[in-house]
Amino acid sequence: MGRYAVIVLDTCAIIWDALRADRLTTKAKQTLKAAEADNELVISDISIWEIAMLVSRKRLEIGETAASFINLYLQYRTITVQPISSEIAELSVSFGQEINNDPADRIIAATTILTAAKLVTADDNLINSAIVPTVW
Repeated sequence: MGRYAVIVLDTCAIIWDALRADRLTTKAKQTLKAAEADNELVISDISIWEIAMLVSRKRLEIGETAASFINLYLQYRTITVQPISSEIAELSVSFGQEINNDPADRIIAATTILTAAKLVTADDNLINSAIVPTVW
């Protein structure tokens, strides 16, 4: 089985990794572990915003501030936060219907493509798109 050097985590994968690892598939866990060992684990900075939004809207109850949760997660994992570059922004707005209209999904998809990565996600829209390599 070929392996991508870089692995991007979707926001759902970050949350489940931190709070409910049992929701991750065995393949997702193995991929995450291997990428972290190779120092090739990445999250898009839009995921940090998404987590803060989920906490603010009380769709994610964590018993602490969003900032504390995110900072603890970043300390727990060997992970790189990928900022939104001009190339990521440009690609994210150029997708057709193969990626839904959620701006965060589009940025995460563009980040995955432009870093020549594979995306760990449970999102059917991203999994079913022919343009984003995924693991689940």
